[in-house]
Amino acid sequence: MFIRMIRGAFFRQWKKMLMIAFTIALGSSLATAMLSVMLDVGDKVNQELKTYGANINVVPKDSSVISDLYDIEDDTGGGEIGSYLKEDELGNIKTIFWAFNIVDYSPFLNASVTDESGNDVNVIGAWFNHHMDLPTGESLDAGMQSLRSWWEVTDGEWIDEQASSAKNPCMAGTAVAEKEGLSVGDSISLKGLKSSETFTVVGIFDAGGEEDDNIYVTLDQAQALSGLDGCVDNIEVSALTTPDNELSEKAAKDPSSLTISQYETWYCTAYVSAICYQIQEVITDSVASAVRQVADSEGSILEKTQLLMILITILSMIGAALGICNLVTASVMERAGEIGLMKAIGAQNGAVTGLVLTEIIISAILGGVAGFFAGYGFAQIIGLTVFGSSITMRPMVIPIVAVLVILVTLLGSIPAIRMLLRLRPAEVLHGR
Repeated sequence: MFIRMIRGAFFRQWKKMLMIAFTIALGSSLATAMLSVMLDVGDKVNQELKTYGANINVVPKDSSVISDLYDIEDDTGGGEIGSYLKEDELGNIKTIFWAFNIVDYSPFLNASVTDESGNDVNVIGAWFNHHMDLPTGESLDAGMQSLRSWWEVTDGEWIDEQASSAKNPCMAGTAVAEKEGLSVGDSISLKGLKSSETFTVVGIFDAGGEEDDNIYVTLDQAQALSGLDGCVDNIEVSALTTPDNELSEKAAKDPSSLTISQYETWYCTAYVSAICYQIQEVITDSVASAVRQVADSEGSILEKTQLLMILITILSMIGAALGICNLVTASVMERAGEIGLMKAIGAQNGAVTGLVLTEIIISAILGGVAGFFAGYGFAQIIGLTVFGSSITMRPMVIPIVAVLVILVTLLGSIPAIRMLLRLRPAEVLHGR
């Protein structure tokens, strides 16, 4: 009997039931899309932000101590005289616990150089697309070509370490190129502390900052000019990180102040302070610190993006609840005579309420399932359009959306149920 009454209600009021399902489908599709993107957006936002530079800088311990004591900032990004990192340890960075979060890195070495006229020239050695075999047996291509991807190469191309046809290639910033009268294909003779070399300009770049005053060469060329084989001033690292919280801030000040449980949680979470700590463990006499402007910006942008997703989800659910409220109320008003007759022949409020709620919940389930798959499609469109990659569906989205659909359905039905409970059979049957 109960099933027959529900089936009859669906046949008689199929338009309203369809509208209820459609309203729920819209709300659940937005909720599914936003939650899916929110739960998967962290790595993608971080990956996008990696195109704007390194968020970790590694320097020799002696250099860090001097800078901290005297508030000295080295314009070249390197260490003090006689204080260097070891080039042969660079591969160790990809052996730390969070190795897969290390997106890119490059060493730098400043060389004291003069041109043919005896004028000082800022020359910095670095990796560009350096290939190296890691201690783990894997291989890696890393360097400035991806670490400085926002640089605009106005003429020529990036130095190709693996297949460069030019002898001693170099790249010049727009400022130094104008000062020295350089263009692509020109040669420039540079004299270092230990040797002199003639370099061929393969690219002119515009970085929009003080880098435009520099000439960049490969790391081994800078080492040869300075006589510093195997030495590195500093290392810039680009890593995917988790936004800081109280635990990471406490650990950044003093890891030894953590309890064993806190230490394990911190060490096994991709906080920028944890990654810095692990880099220090594998690079001898080094100090790794976050480039705080970049790290803070990443956390702030990620939090605001996730807050926006949550807000859209809440608003979509509120809209769905209001829509259901209007539709169910209208349905109860239309069926007032039927409900009054049911009460007159002995139906209790609980039975009538259960009948109406069952009809609504069935519509909501159908709409919720359709909305879930539609929302998953919307999430893929957002992922491909904004991030250029698909969104991974997290299993936890399914129960969250299911709970939201049931909650919204019940909350939206409350005004109509209250009206149903106040219906008096005598008044309704007499048309009052």
